[in-house]
Amino acid sequence: MADITASMVKELRETTGVGMMDAKKALVECDGNMEEAVDHLRAKGLAKAAKKSGRVAAEGLVAVASYNDGKSACVVEVNAETDFVARNENFQSMVFKIAGNAADVDNVEQLAASDIGGKSVNDNLTELIATIGENMSLRRMAKLEVPNGVVASYIHGAIAPNAGKIGVLVALESDGNADVLQGVGKQIAMHIAATNPEFLDTASVSEDAAEREKSVLREQALASGKPAEIVEKMIEGRMRKYYEEVCLMEQIFVIDGETKIKQVVENAAKEAGAPVKLTGYVRFALGEGIEKEENDFAAEVAAAVNG
Repeated sequence: MADITASMVKELRETTGVGMMDAKKALVECDGNMEEAVDHLRAKGLAKAAKKSGRVAAEGLVAVASYNDGKSACVVEVNAETDFVARNENFQSMVFKIAGNAADVDNVEQLAASDIGGKSVNDNLTELIATIGENMSLRRMAKLEVPNGVVASYIHGAIAPNAGKIGVLVALESDGNADVLQGVGKQIAMHIAATNPEFLDTASVSEDAAEREKSVLREQALASGKPAEIVEKMIEGRMRKYYEEVCLMEQIFVIDGETKIKQVVENAAKEAGAPVKLTGYVRFALGEGIEKEENDFAAEVAAAVNG
């Protein structure tokens, strides 16, 4: 058996763009023959996939899946480079399978290693990259569950059933009527998709966030030249407004434009026939936080003509 040196692994990595372990494994399997190792990686689709791994993937799908008789649900984000791929049936099928696997794992690392058809999710995505020709990645997942009640879900900008641009989960804990809870939960999820609250309620606002806001408000109030005691009252009033903007339970329900979400939950308890507690929510917006490349198409054409 040939000696596999670090320089050989480095060369194969630079040639194909694959990871160190994949490069070393290919060299071992090909007894150190560099050309055979390159062909081996290409045959497996790894080399082709790796060359695309540097591309920005900020499109794709956010998908939701419900299980445990509606008491649990999960949401996943799988990215691709273009919206066109999000409409590809093979990509959609893979995303749904990944969402299904999320029920049995605790985090995205476990989900990436979970099995689909005898291969890991990561390996399945690698093969799909080679087939479709775009970079893809499993970005994140989240789960919510309640001992009794429902975890309602909503997809905004749906491209396929239970998959689209924004996915929201809302956990309502209650012994009340499940159909009522599902209906109210979906409406609240729609509200969350529209407003993107930062916190569940005022108690959830971190001390740092509250102090930072107060500091800004204090500066603004002092600049008006008002006395200190007036300034503090102004801050108190403006903090109430701040909580109404950032806390879900304090927000005005977008569907009726007048009721606070905490009152919506109280009203739901009357209709469901038992107390209802909104224990948590999750909102995934496709590609949020991913820095996208801004391409000047005219400049690209000019460069091609001149170059």
